[in-house]
Amino acid sequence: MAVRLKPIDPDGVARARLAIPTDRLLAVVVETFEALADPTRARLLYALRKRSLCVRDLAAVARVSESAISHQLRFLKDRHLVKSRRRGNVMTYSIDDHHLGALFREAEYHADHVRHNRPDHPYARR
Repeated sequence: MAVRLKPIDPDGVARARLAIPTDRLLAVVVETFEALADPTRARLLYALRKRSLCVRDLAAVARVSESAISHQLRFLKDRHLVKSRRRGNVMTYSIDDHHLGALFREAEYHADHVRHNRPDHPYARR
């Protein structure tokens, strides 16, 4: 049941609501962050940012079984983060979204600020 509260700052609430994307877009954003929230999947995506790799090589990179890698790749493929390509009898995987690099860079900047207890950049505030 939705709770209806009288806002203290109605204009602020209205502006905040306008900043929220549509439900469909928000769902894709949440799915993307869910995909990035697993250390094994993050390792795979970092590796694939450099070059296409097959399941066996990705298993060696992530130090988990080929079966586990296949499962994670299917998860990432369903979210349009990786794509596959057959080369003879070997399936290779690569990044399917060039925005991933920017997401990782921003996450790394954030992690660096958290790790070193640095304040946000004043010019980044809006």
